[in-house]
Amino acid sequence: MTHHDLPLAGRTALVTGVSRRQGIGYAVARELAGLGANVFTHHYAPHDADQPWGADDLDAVEHGVREALRGDAVCGAQGGDLRDPAQVDELFDDARALTGTVEILVCNHARSGGDGSILDMSAAALDAFWATNTRSTLLLTRRFAQQSRRDEPGTTSRPGERLGRAAPSDPAAPSDPATAPKVVWMTSGQEAGPMRGEVAYATSKAALAGVTATVAAELLELGIVLNTVNPGPVNTGYLDPGTTDRPLAELEELRAATPFGRWGEPTDPARLIGWLVSPAGSWMVGQRLTTDGGFGLQ
Repeated sequence: MTHHDLPLAGRTALVTGVSRRQGIGYAVARELAGLGANVFTHHYAPHDADQPWGADDLDAVEHGVREALRGDAVCGAQGGDLRDPAQVDELFDDARALTGTVEILVCNHARSGGDGSILDMSAAALDAFWATNTRSTLLLTRRFAQQSRRDEPGTTSRPGERLGRAAPSDPAAPSDPATAPKVVWMTSGQEAGPMRGEVAYATSKAALAGVTATVAAELLELGIVLNTVNPGPVNTGYLDPGTTDRPLAELEELRAATPFGRWGEPTDPARLIGWLVSPAGSWMVGQRLTTDGGFGLQ
């Protein structure tokens, strides 16, 4: 095998939200494994158990990821409630222990269900989505970035202050952009149109989309590349007749109107993410990318 066949060989990826074989996280983990990466996955089955689609067999999920590994790559997995900052830190430490480093972070985990309209909103509902979808993603990204920090721990940046960009000749600067550490966040279609009945979810995801440029600019000074992906309407079970929490007639009408006549599949955004974290995608930074099969063009 050449580096073209396995562009992620020798690199270790942490992918969160890998708890169901029908989910995007599972597809991403298998995609990165197929590209040669070591893969550490995170899951939180209690969330899925409360949803119409239900929880999956975690042993089967881990087996599927392991089956996709190439060469001498290894994998690991850990459960955790990322609403708890202590568990965010524990997850990253355990992921790093797999091979001694983590060069790729994909924050795919998300809270779904238990949402509502603006009339249904409560402080508790808003806080729950914020803690799961937004705060934990920022805290996990912070831990990832701390591997590359060049200042003293505990220092605080002032508004407008740079973290301290390294010059190309500086040993602290990344020698090859193609091998720079990569981070991918997941957002949703909240900017393209209304998401009725999902005010708390849309708010939490809009925050990530909105702060992408700011965090990407800061991370780039540390040699880290961040992009945010909107996977579009991907059927992870919530669009199936037996497990959807949405009006079936409206879903069918919407699906029939899509350019390709189908919902997205988890492998669709997984391929984009695989490219973004590979050397081929290194020139893409600070972007909010949508992969929706033309859904937004209807």
